[in-house]
Amino acid sequence: MNNEKYRYKELGNFLKIKRANILPSQVGIQEGGRRRTKGLRREEVSQLAGIGITWYTWLEQGRSIQVSGQVLESLARVLMLDKQERIHLYTLAKQVPKIDIPSQQETVNPILQHVLDNLIVSPAFIMDTRWNIIAWNKAASLVFSDFDKVNGRQRNMVWMMFNKPEYKNLFIDWEFHAKGMIARFRSDIGQYIEEAWIVNFIEDLKNESKEFKSWWSKYEVQRKSEIHKKLQHPTVGTLLFEFSSFDVSDNPNLKLIVNTPLSGTDTDIKVKSLLENKL
Repeated sequence: MNNEKYRYKELGNFLKIKRANILPSQVGIQEGGRRRTKGLRREEVSQLAGIGITWYTWLEQGRSIQVSGQVLESLARVLMLDKQERIHLYTLAKQVPKIDIPSQQETVNPILQHVLDNLIVSPAFIMDTRWNIIAWNKAASLVFSDFDKVNGRQRNMVWMMFNKPEYKNLFIDWEFHAKGMIARFRSDIGQYIEEAWIVNFIEDLKNESKEFKSWWSKYEVQRKSEIHKKLQHPTVGTLLFEFSSFDVSDNPNLKLIVNTPLSGTDTDIKVKSLLENKL
C-alpha cells in the first residue's frame, strides 16, 4: 500500500472510530428501537454535517478524495472532536486547521515574574500573541517606557513603536527597527489574520500612522529579529543591547524578550545608574 492510500485509510478508520463513540442522544437523536450500529450511523453523520451520504461513505472507505476545510470543520463539530483530535483530522486530510487567536491574558504567574525581576540590568518583558506587553521588569520600564502608566491597546509593542513619539527618538535608526517589527509582526499573526481583533488593530494603526500604512502595504515577512539594538536614552545616552526572544515553555502563546547589555560597552553601568536613581 502506497503512502497516499495509507493516509486515506487512516482517515477513514479515524472517522469510523469517532462515529462509533458518539451516542445518538448526544446530538439530539432519539434512540427508538434496537440499533444494530454502535454510535451514530453513517447517514446520521452525513445529515448532521450537511454532506452527501455517498461522499461520506467513500471518505470512511479510505478513497482518495479531496476534502475541504469547511467539510472537516463540520465533521469535527458532529463528532465532537477535541482540539488535538481536530488537528489530527486535518493532518490526515492534508489540510491546515483554522486556529483561533488565544484569549487575551492580563498577567503571568509569579515564577515568570520572578525570572524577569532577576534579569536586573537586562530590560526584559513578556508579550502575548497580539504583541501586548503583559509583564516586565524594572529595567524595561526605565529604558523603554513606564509600562505601569500605559494601559490597554497602547501597551503593545507595535502600537508604541508607531504611536509613541519617544520611541522615534529612543531607537537609533528608528525606520530600520520599525520596518523589521512590521515584517515580524506580520509573520507572527498570519495564522490569525482574519480575526476581528487583528483586523481592527491593523486598521487603527493605518489610521494613526502614515509610516505603518505605507510599510504594511509592502507585505514583507520575516522571522529573524535584529541581533543588536542601539538606543539613545534621554538620561544616560547611548545604550547597546543584544536582543533575544524565547518561547515560554508552559505557555507557547507567550514570548520572553530579553535585552542583554552588549559586552565591552558601558551599557550595564548606565542601566545600573538608572535603577539606583529610581530605588
